Amino acid sequence: MLYCFGGSVLSSLMLAEPPVAFLAKGTNVLLASSVWYLFFYCPQDLFYRCFAFLPLRLLVAGMKEVTRTWKITAGVAHADSHFKDAWLVMVAVGWARGAGGGLISNFEQLVRGVWKPETNELLKMSYPVKVTLIGAVLFTLQHSQYLPIAKHNLVFLYTIFLIVSKVTMMLTRSSTSPFAPFEAALGHMFFGLQKTPSKVKGEGTASSNGSSACDQSPPEQHRDGVKKRQAKKTE
Repeated sequence: MLYCFGGSVLSSLMLAEPPVAFLAKGTNVLLASSVWYLFFYCPQDLFYRCFAFLPLRLLVAGMKEVTRTWKITAGVAHADSHFKDAWLVMVAVGWARGAGGGLISNFEQLVRGVWKPETNELLKMSYPVKVTLIGAVLFTLQHSQYLPIAKHNLVFLYTIFLIVSKVTMMLTRSSTSPFAPFEAALGHMFFGLQKTPSKVKGEGTASSNGSSACDQSPPEQHRDGVKKRQAKKTE
Protein backbone atom coordinates (compact mmCIF):
# COMPACT_ATOMS: atom_id res chain seq x y z
CA MET A 1 0.00 0.00 0.00
CA LEU A 2 2.89 2.36 0.73
CA TYR A 3 4.25 1.82 -2.77
CA CYS A 4 0.88 1.95 -4.55
CA PHE A 5 -0.33 5.05 -2.70
CA GLY A 6 3.06 6.58 -1.91
CA GLY A 7 2.26 9.76 -3.83
CA SER A 8 -0.93 10.38 -1.87
CA VAL A 9 0.77 9.66 1.46
CA LEU A 10 3.80 11.86 0.76
CA SER A 11 1.84 14.81 -0.64
CA SER A 12 -0.57 14.65 2.33
CA LEU A 13 2.33 14.80 4.77
CA MET A 14 3.79 17.79 2.90
CA LEU A 15 0.49 19.68 3.12
CA ALA A 16 -0.24 18.69 6.76
CA GLU A 17 -3.18 16.50 5.77
CA PRO A 18 -4.06 13.02 7.07
CA PRO A 19 -1.70 10.55 5.36
CA VAL A 20 -4.34 7.82 5.60
CA ALA A 21 -6.86 9.72 3.47
CA PHE A 22 -6.34 7.27 0.61
CA LEU A 23 -7.98 4.55 2.72
CA ALA A 24 -11.28 6.40 2.36
CA LYS A 25 -11.42 5.28 -1.27
CA GLY A 26 -12.26 1.65 -0.69
CA THR A 27 -12.44 0.82 -4.39
CA ASN A 28 -8.81 1.76 -4.98
CA VAL A 29 -7.64 -0.14 -1.90
CA LEU A 30 -9.62 -3.22 -2.95
CA LEU A 31 -8.22 -3.02 -6.49
CA ALA A 32 -4.63 -2.73 -5.26
CA SER A 33 -5.13 -5.60 -2.80
CA SER A 34 -6.65 -7.80 -5.50
CA VAL A 35 -3.78 -7.16 -7.90
CA TRP A 36 -1.24 -7.88 -5.17
CA TYR A 37 -2.93 -11.16 -4.24
CA LEU A 38 -3.33 -12.36 -7.83
CA PHE A 39 0.23 -11.42 -8.72
CA PHE A 40 1.83 -13.36 -5.87
CA TYR A 41 -0.66 -16.13 -5.06
CA CYS A 42 -2.51 -16.94 -8.27
CA PRO A 43 -2.31 -20.71 -9.01
CA GLN A 44 0.34 -21.61 -11.58
CA ASP A 45 1.29 -17.91 -11.78
CA LEU A 46 -1.43 -17.48 -14.41
CA PHE A 47 -1.92 -13.79 -13.61
CA TYR A 48 1.80 -13.04 -13.96
CA ARG A 49 2.09 -15.08 -17.15
CA CYS A 50 -0.86 -13.23 -18.63
CA PHE A 51 0.69 -9.83 -18.01
CA ALA A 52 4.12 -11.05 -19.10
CA PHE A 53 2.70 -11.08 -22.62
CA LEU A 54 4.48 -8.13 -24.29
CA PRO A 55 1.50 -6.36 -25.95
CA LEU A 56 -0.41 -6.45 -22.68
CA ARG A 57 2.62 -5.17 -20.78
CA LEU A 58 2.91 -2.27 -23.20
CA LEU A 59 -0.78 -1.45 -22.74
CA VAL A 60 -0.51 -1.46 -18.96
CA ALA A 61 2.68 0.64 -19.07
CA GLY A 62 0.93 3.22 -21.26
CA MET A 63 -2.04 3.36 -18.87
CA LYS A 64 0.36 3.89 -15.97
CA GLU A 65 1.97 6.87 -17.70
CA VAL A 66 -1.46 8.39 -18.35
CA THR A 67 -2.19 8.03 -14.64
CA ARG A 68 1.13 9.70 -13.83
CA THR A 69 0.10 12.79 -15.78
CA TRP A 70 -3.21 12.97 -13.94
CA LYS A 71 -1.45 12.70 -10.59
CA ILE A 72 0.99 15.50 -11.42
CA THR A 73 -1.72 17.91 -12.56
CA ALA A 74 -3.87 17.07 -9.53
CA GLY A 75 -0.92 17.61 -7.18
CA VAL A 76 -0.05 21.00 -8.69
CA ALA A 77 -3.68 22.19 -8.49
CA HIS A 78 -4.06 20.88 -4.93
CA ALA A 79 -0.90 22.66 -3.78
CA ASP A 80 -2.05 25.89 -5.41
CA SER A 81 -5.29 25.71 -3.44
CA HIS A 82 -3.30 25.70 -0.20
CA PHE A 83 -0.42 28.02 -1.16
CA LYS A 84 -1.39 30.47 -3.87
CA ASP A 85 1.33 30.97 -6.53
CA ALA A 86 3.94 29.19 -4.41
CA TRP A 87 6.04 27.71 -7.20
CA LEU A 88 8.30 25.51 -5.12
CA VAL A 89 5.38 24.04 -3.17
CA MET A 90 3.47 23.32 -6.37
CA VAL A 91 6.48 21.64 -7.97
CA ALA A 92 7.26 19.62 -4.83
CA VAL A 93 3.69 18.39 -4.31
CA GLY A 94 3.19 17.62 -8.00
CA TRP A 95 6.48 15.71 -8.00
CA ALA A 96 5.54 13.83 -4.84
CA ARG A 97 2.07 12.99 -6.15
CA GLY A 98 3.40 11.67 -9.47
CA ALA A 99 6.51 9.83 -8.25
CA GLY A 100 5.67 9.15 -4.62
CA GLY A 101 6.23 5.42 -4.97
CA GLY A 102 9.85 6.00 -5.91
CA LEU A 103 10.51 8.82 -3.47
CA ILE A 104 9.10 6.87 -0.55
CA SER A 105 10.78 3.61 -1.55
CA ASN A 106 13.42 3.80 1.21
CA PHE A 107 10.74 4.06 3.89
CA GLU A 108 8.79 1.26 2.24
CA GLN A 109 11.95 -0.92 2.27
CA LEU A 110 12.52 -0.08 5.93
CA VAL A 111 8.99 -1.22 6.77
CA ARG A 112 9.70 -4.53 4.99
CA GLY A 113 12.94 -4.95 6.94
CA VAL A 114 15.19 -4.16 3.98
CA TRP A 115 17.56 -1.19 4.12
CA LYS A 116 19.28 -0.11 0.89
CA PRO A 117 20.49 3.50 1.26
CA GLU A 118 22.24 3.32 -2.12
CA THR A 119 18.80 3.25 -3.80
CA ASN A 120 17.80 6.67 -2.48
CA GLU A 121 15.94 8.39 -5.32
CA LEU A 122 16.97 11.83 -4.12
CA LEU A 123 20.65 10.93 -4.55
CA LYS A 124 20.41 8.77 -7.66
CA MET A 125 17.18 9.44 -9.51
CA SER A 126 15.62 6.89 -11.79
CA TYR A 127 14.04 7.86 -15.10
CA PRO A 128 10.41 7.96 -13.79
CA VAL A 129 11.40 10.27 -10.94
CA LYS A 130 13.31 12.58 -13.30
CA VAL A 131 10.54 12.81 -15.89
CA THR A 132 7.97 13.40 -13.15
CA LEU A 133 10.03 16.31 -11.80
CA ILE A 134 10.21 17.81 -15.29
CA GLY A 135 6.45 17.39 -15.67
CA ALA A 136 5.82 19.04 -12.30
CA VAL A 137 7.88 22.05 -13.38
CA LEU A 138 6.09 22.31 -16.74
CA PHE A 139 2.60 22.05 -15.26
CA THR A 140 3.49 24.54 -12.54
CA LEU A 141 4.61 27.06 -15.16
CA GLN A 142 1.45 26.43 -17.17
CA HIS A 143 -0.75 26.72 -14.08
CA SER A 144 0.89 30.03 -13.21
CA GLN A 145 0.34 31.21 -16.82
CA TYR A 146 4.07 31.56 -17.48
CA LEU A 147 3.98 28.86 -20.16
CA PRO A 148 1.95 30.00 -23.21
CA ILE A 149 0.15 26.73 -23.90
CA ALA A 150 -3.29 25.38 -23.10
CA LYS A 151 -3.48 22.82 -20.32
CA HIS A 152 -5.08 20.11 -22.47
CA ASN A 153 -2.37 20.54 -25.12
CA LEU A 154 0.39 20.25 -22.54
CA VAL A 155 -1.28 17.19 -21.00
CA PHE A 156 -1.53 15.58 -24.43
CA LEU A 157 2.08 16.31 -25.45
CA TYR A 158 3.54 15.29 -22.10
CA THR A 159 1.53 12.06 -21.99
CA ILE A 160 2.53 11.14 -25.54
CA PHE A 161 6.19 11.72 -24.65
CA LEU A 162 5.86 9.51 -21.56
CA ILE A 163 4.17 6.69 -23.45
CA VAL A 164 6.55 6.77 -26.43
CA SER A 165 9.68 6.85 -24.27
CA LYS A 166 8.40 4.10 -21.97
CA VAL A 167 7.35 1.82 -24.83
CA THR A 168 10.66 2.42 -26.61
CA MET A 169 12.66 1.55 -23.51
CA MET A 170 10.62 -1.62 -23.04
CA LEU A 171 10.94 -2.73 -26.66
CA THR A 172 14.67 -2.08 -26.81
CA ARG A 173 15.18 -3.41 -23.27
CA SER A 174 17.23 -0.35 -22.48
CA SER A 175 17.60 1.13 -19.02
CA THR A 176 19.40 4.24 -20.29
CA SER A 177 17.51 7.45 -19.64
CA PRO A 178 16.57 9.52 -22.73
CA PHE A 179 17.92 12.50 -20.80
CA ALA A 180 21.43 10.99 -20.53
CA PRO A 181 22.96 13.09 -23.38
CA PHE A 182 21.53 16.32 -21.91
CA GLU A 183 22.69 15.38 -18.42
CA ALA A 184 26.19 14.68 -19.74
CA ALA A 185 26.28 18.03 -21.59
CA LEU A 186 25.04 19.97 -18.56
CA GLY A 187 27.46 18.15 -16.26
CA HIS A 188 30.31 19.00 -18.62
CA MET A 189 29.17 22.63 -18.76
CA PHE A 190 28.61 23.30 -15.06
CA PHE A 191 30.87 20.80 -13.30
CA GLY A 192 33.80 20.41 -15.67
CA LEU A 193 35.42 17.38 -17.24
CA GLN A 194 35.83 14.06 -15.54
CA LYS A 195 38.75 11.71 -16.02
CA THR A 196 38.33 9.56 -19.06
CA PRO A 197 38.76 5.80 -18.74
CA SER A 198 41.98 5.95 -20.83
CA LYS A 199 43.53 8.46 -18.44
CA VAL A 200 42.52 6.42 -15.43
CA LYS A 201 43.92 3.31 -17.09
CA GLY A 202 47.15 5.15 -17.88
CA GLU A 203 47.48 6.26 -14.30
CA GLY A 204 46.82 2.73 -13.13
CA THR A 205 49.48 1.36 -15.47
CA ALA A 206 51.99 3.97 -14.30
CA SER A 207 51.27 3.17 -10.68
CA SER A 208 51.63 -0.54 -11.34
CA ASN A 209 54.95 0.09 -13.11
CA GLY A 210 56.07 2.20 -10.20
CA SER A 211 55.12 -0.48 -7.74
CA SER A 212 56.90 -3.12 -9.79
CA ALA A 213 60.02 -0.94 -9.89
CA CYS A 214 59.83 -0.59 -6.14
CA ASP A 215 59.40 -4.33 -5.82
CA GLN A 216 62.45 -4.92 -7.98
CA SER A 217 64.68 -2.46 -6.11
CA PRO A 218 65.44 -4.61 -3.01
CA PRO A 219 67.02 -7.50 -5.03
CA GLU A 220 69.19 -4.99 -6.91
CA GLN A 221 70.36 -3.49 -3.61
CA HIS A 222 71.12 -6.98 -2.34
CA ARG A 223 73.27 -7.75 -5.39
CA ASP A 224 75.19 -4.49 -4.96
CA GLY A 225 75.84 -5.38 -1.33
CA VAL A 226 77.15 -8.82 -2.29
CA LYS A 227 79.53 -7.33 -4.86
CA LYS A 228 80.91 -4.86 -2.32
CA ARG A 229 81.54 -7.65 0.20
CA GLN A 230 83.29 -9.76 -2.43
CA ALA A 231 85.49 -6.77 -3.38
CA LYS A 232 86.47 -6.28 0.26
CA LYS A 233 87.42 -9.98 0.56
CA THR A 234 89.64 -9.84 -2.47
CA GLU A 235 91.40 -6.79 -1.06
